[in-house]
Amino acid sequence: MASYMTGSVAPSEDKNSPSRATATTSKQSAVVEVALRVLLFLGSLTAVVVMVTSKQKELVPFPPFGLVPNTSRFTDTPAFVYFVAALSTAGLYSIITTLLSISALSKRGYSKVLALYIVAMDVVMLAIVASAAGTAGGIAYVGFRGNSHTRWTKICNIYDTFCQHSAGAILVSLFAAIVLILLILHSVFTMYRKIPN
Repeated sequence: MASYMTGSVAPSEDKNSPSRATATTSKQSAVVEVALRVLLFLGSLTAVVVMVTSKQKELVPFPPFGLVPNTSRFTDTPAFVYFVAALSTAGLYSIITTLLSISALSKRGYSKVLALYIVAMDVVMLAIVASAAGTAGGIAYVGFRGNSHTRWTKICNIYDTFCQHSAGAILVSLFAAIVLILLILHSVFTMYRKIPN
């Protein structure tokens, strides 16, 4: 994000000059940033698609009527709905910031204020993605193990495919959170390099 702040290189400078090396390093840093933002988009999109397609219909025991058909889907649980909304937001955010990063790469940088806003939004997005993964993970854990204290029975012995899809989506969202951490660290390191000694 802060990887490619405004800076220009005079055309008459030597090829091995410090300014030329700084410009090359800034360009490499911007390419790394774009790659991380694309990974964030792919991770967010994959998590959303896997969660939204996690639907399973099974016959479940329902006394006194016997076996009754019931469908389990992500919309049955508010935590999973929040998960889909949060990861969709992260995906949209990654598209916007990727376009900004590509624009900065082609226009020789963007302002320090915009760079600071993007770092701040990266931190906010990390909080949203981490909270969504934690919330969905808590519900998934109850689905896998149940809770004997509250007499909640596990459902993953019945809705095995649904639970596997949900667990996969949560794991991919953790990948997206790790990518956001890497983006924040990359931005901080880039800003640190620009501080004069």
